[in-house]
Amino acid sequence: MAKITLVDDDENIVASVSLALESHGHVVTACHDGVAGLESLTANPPDLAILDVKMPRMDGMELLRRLRQTSNMPVIMLTSKDEEIDEILGFNLGADDYMHKPFSQRLLLERVKAVLRRADVPDENGAPAGPVDPGAKAMKRGKLTLDPERHDSLWDGKPVRLTVTEFLLLQSLAQRPGFVKSRDNLMDAAYDDQVYVDDRTIDSHIKRMRKKFRQVDSSFDAIETLYGVGYRYRES
Repeated sequence: MAKITLVDDDENIVASVSLALESHGHVVTACHDGVAGLESLTANPPDLAILDVKMPRMDGMELLRRLRQTSNMPVIMLTSKDEEIDEILGFNLGADDYMHKPFSQRLLLERVKAVLRRADVPDENGAPAGPVDPGAKAMKRGKLTLDPERHDSLWDGKPVRLTVTEFLLLQSLAQRPGFVKSRDNLMDAAYDDQVYVDDRTIDSHIKRMRKKFRQVDSSFDAIETLYGVGYRYRES
């Protein structure tokens, strides 16, 4: 069971999605505009937020931008637009997944399940949503320290706030410094099999991750791009 906040100005979508989520044991809080959504997400942070892009008072992109200033909670974006720029912008702002309207309730539930599993939120039976690795412990690679149990990321002792997806991507790269990971490899590390993302999604996450590390160290260059091949972590 997870606490989920749904922010959408379409009352029909709010009603149908809330019913579908609640039927799977989730507790849903609904808001009908971006301002009310931000207030709710800040006052009572859920395990997952589902945000519509086009809303009154404050759109979903601005809501996501403000949310990411203080929180790394998993976020799924909804949009009725066909323009790819929305999806690219959403991932650049730190969205974990994206769905285009109209969508099936079954597909949305699968996406919710996948994101919660990556965030290791317990399922409706109280069991961990993701596989528990009893050997999981803090990993240190040069100036980088990753602690999966606490979802902590440090660079030279300074905290770097990463989303669930960013953490999984960096963990995959840092596990084998010097080895190249293709975008397909990274997709497998950060997304479930039933969730399809394209190359640009991985590129957007990597770009945002680099920006975060360069905010604490302007010379950060540990994530290398091998054009046409993929990425690798360089341990200095």
